[in-house]
Amino acid sequence: MYNLLVGGAAGQGVESAVTALEFFFKHAGSGVFTMRDLMSRIRGGHNFSRIRFGPGTPKAHSERLDGVIALNEETAAIHREALSQEGFILMDSAAKSEDPRVIRIDMAQIAKTLGNARTAGSVAVGAALKLFGVALDEKSAAEVFGRVLKPEYVGINVQAALAGYEAAPGRFTLPEGHARDMMLLSGNRAIALGALAAGVQFYAAYPMSPSTSILESLAQWAKEAGIVVEQAEDEIAAINMALGASYAGARAMTGTSGGGLSLMVEAIGLAGMTEIPVVIVDAQRPGPATGLPTRTEQSDLKFVISAAQGEFPRMVIAARGHADAFRQTIRAVNLAEKYQIPVLLLTDQYLADATASIPLLDPEIFPRYEPEMVPLTREYARYRYTDSGISPRRFPGDKEALVNIDSDEHNERGDIIEDSETRIRMMDKRMGKLKLLEKELEEPDWLGDENPQVMLVGWGSMHGPLQEAVELLNREGRKRYGALVFGDVWPLPQKKLRLAAEHAGALINVEQNYTGQLAGLIREETGIVMSASVLRYDGRQMTGEEIAQRVIKESF
Repeated sequence: MYNLLVGGAAGQGVESAVTALEFFFKHAGSGVFTMRDLMSRIRGGHNFSRIRFGPGTPKAHSERLDGVIALNEETAAIHREALSQEGFILMDSAAKSEDPRVIRIDMAQIAKTLGNARTAGSVAVGAALKLFGVALDEKSAAEVFGRVLKPEYVGINVQAALAGYEAAPGRFTLPEGHARDMMLLSGNRAIALGALAAGVQFYAAYPMSPSTSILESLAQWAKEAGIVVEQAEDEIAAINMALGASYAGARAMTGTSGGGLSLMVEAIGLAGMTEIPVVIVDAQRPGPATGLPTRTEQSDLKFVISAAQGEFPRMVIAARGHADAFRQTIRAVNLAEKYQIPVLLLTDQYLADATASIPLLDPEIFPRYEPEMVPLTREYARYRYTDSGISPRRFPGDKEALVNIDSDEHNERGDIIEDSETRIRMMDKRMGKLKLLEKELEEPDWLGDENPQVMLVGWGSMHGPLQEAVELLNREGRKRYGALVFGDVWPLPQKKLRLAAEHAGALINVEQNYTGQLAGLIREETGIVMSASVLRYDGRQMTGEEIAQRVIKESF
């Protein structure tokens, strides 16, 4: 695998260059994984992306670098320490750097000659392709830039890339891969595709990074897919719109980040009391308050499990990767509809913005849940007591039934009540769904050794880094290592966890937060106590190498 970093100031075209390179590497047959590190500003600052590519299928990023495209001097200065001795730093001829690994190309002058200074990034793209041994011709360049840029800018950027290709030397040889026919998409785009596959008909949200591209993707496809996408005035409006649409019979979703979810809390409780199905995506970022709005963290777990006052059934699912984000979105919608509950789907900035090569997605991976329309034998009651706790659901406008609901505690018909007997019975009916949800739970992925001496425990987007960490640790041969990576986190699956606790000599939770929230949840639910923790909370995702090094250093 090769690792290339592209960096510069916001407004210098870093993202356009990165997107083009991803497609060029994909067309060469390479699997791709790109991590994006962005500052919260429109101009200036230091933005960069790490592209990992090669004949395999990378599951996470790496901080080891084989090349750096430095669109400004700051990028070269910041990242030169991570560059291998055989690596290169590609810079403009006018840029200053004493590093002997610098390769200089007249990027700005070539772009100026072509008549558009903004094409300097495309000159760098062409040069990087030559350095990694990727063939480039006018046809392939036009195809890629046609996907990245507006039609009127394609021709000049093709010329810029070809000029950069001619100006650069060769350095590496990229082995032929077999990922050409794989999909290349971000975590948020995978969620948006999952929503369409699940039959979502209504999506409302207020833009809040890092969830915004779900809204943008669904808005882009809304007309073709036949769905309603609404940009609400705030997060309170967004979730209440989704609840209204769901009450009326549409499959509905909303999405936000932790700050927006804080505003949605009262409506989450409303969904619990009124038994209205809804899926809520929380794309986590560091908090509290505004925190680091463009960075990553896993610090909302306990919040989403307990958000809203009182007690009511809910399910919390954490997406573990790009393909998993797609399938879990479909599953979340099905579970919300089946059990008439809110389902919270957790992702984070790392997964939301990262791009990865994955096999073609199957929109029919789960059969779509369709509720049975039970014939009326007596007066319809929205909250009819049933053995399962799931009441027959009808929608407003039904000629045969008045659909009466209430946010106060209520009886079967939805009328407000005050008596203890009805309260107890209605609570038992709602909370009984938790027992049913336990039968739906998916156990965590067990990675690495089947009989480990040390078991690493994580959740969500830690899947890729943990998979690589276990491979590295087992290659060392000091001990046998495994990893449990949870997708379903509430209710908490316990079978594999208890098996690991019984046989492994040490359990180590690996999380992107300060307090070890999954470890705390496991202790509360099972009494199992972690032996140690590997935590990070600076807004950047741990790599597999970092996890392995920290585990070895602490002699776990």
